[in-house]
Amino acid sequence: MRKKSVNIITLGCSKNLVDSEKILGQLNPQKFNLYHDSDKHADIVIINTCGFINDAKEESVDTILLNVEAKKRGLVKKVIVTGCLSQRYQNELIKEIPEVDAWFGSDDAAKLFEYIKQDYNQDLDDRFVTTPSHYAYLKISEGCDRFCAFCAIPLIRGVYRSMPVERLVKEAEMLASKGVKELLLVAQDLNYYGFDLEGKKLLATLLIELSKIKGIEWIRLHYAYPQGFPDDVIKIMADNPKICKYLDIPLQHINDRILSQMRRGHDKNDTLKLISDLRDKVPGIAIRTTMMVGFPGETKEEFNELLEFVKSAKFERLGVFTYSPEEGTSAFKLKDDVTDKTKKMRADKLMAVQQEISLENNEAKIGSVFKVLIDREDNEFYVGRTEYDSPEIDNEVLVSKNSSVKVGDFVYVKITDASEFELYAIVV
Repeated sequence: MRKKSVNIITLGCSKNLVDSEKILGQLNPQKFNLYHDSDKHADIVIINTCGFINDAKEESVDTILLNVEAKKRGLVKKVIVTGCLSQRYQNELIKEIPEVDAWFGSDDAAKLFEYIKQDYNQDLDDRFVTTPSHYAYLKISEGCDRFCAFCAIPLIRGVYRSMPVERLVKEAEMLASKGVKELLLVAQDLNYYGFDLEGKKLLATLLIELSKIKGIEWIRLHYAYPQGFPDDVIKIMADNPKICKYLDIPLQHINDRILSQMRRGHDKNDTLKLISDLRDKVPGIAIRTTMMVGFPGETKEEFNELLEFVKSAKFERLGVFTYSPEEGTSAFKLKDDVTDKTKKMRADKLMAVQQEISLENNEAKIGSVFKVLIDREDNEFYVGRTEYDSPEIDNEVLVSKNSSVKVGDFVYVKITDASEFELYAIVV
């Protein structure tokens, strides 16, 4: 019998990507030809949706409609929808798009496998790695216990649930056996990890155990929370060479009134102290953060305070979101009184400042030598990253082809030139 083909389309964040890889990892390759984000039309298309912000919701709906149309034309036999959008709006979506064959929430993997008539083992963590084989994301928890005023994640994903240390180590060992050299730890709130298991934070314990795995050379931390960041993790980042001197820690704002309205649980002084501690105790650390502009009631003066803070803090990496109201959140009750035009203008101003900071930081690296992991090769360059850069969102190092290297290699390079978001280098 001809094997059926399955194509999983992943939308949204890296945590969604891990979910897709675990679904693919459990699908029987003797029964299915497996694809991820493929342009090929498959017998079964599984769309793993995002429902976090308006743009992501629109992208998810557009992708569903595109594949429903392909089904009408006979190019696809079944369209299955799972993930955050389906978790949150399933009843409405069923009425709006009845052509979809099946809908599942973000925690419905067992039901999905029952629908496609294949066994499912919830204790199996095998992964079909869709990233370049030398790095992979490791999701250490699910859900969130922090109800920030603007965020719907707790409503979609539920309460915080940590994966046991032993299970994560086993998964990481499996990834290392597949050639993974860099682990990117992801969670909605990294520093709360383990508290639900043992009543104490276990991120430091997890990092120590993961760093013992043969073949893993870099461990990168994504999505920490500013309130109560663990001191023992700061020490490990400073002392353990396998833990990248890199931290992704969304701060959102600096004005005390806005932070209070956002229900963030920290204020300006807390933020300044944390940044100072990180930079004092982990010399050379690259801090990636995210700011939100246009939160309800944000005044020109409050935005200017944020702008001056970004200028003075000189974050190595920074992204900006404009506020969008999310049903069910406490901020949804507030009047969305900052116009879209003003939101965009404020976002553009912040990014213009960050562009200048990034150029200044990058030019300061000219003449220095860095260890770089090569991600890919194009016509002119090998494209890699330092330990201070995460894939797809941060700076890239464009390495001249004056030496022969392979994708997935670690090499030492000397920086010869720089632009706002790229470094140019030669192998040394």
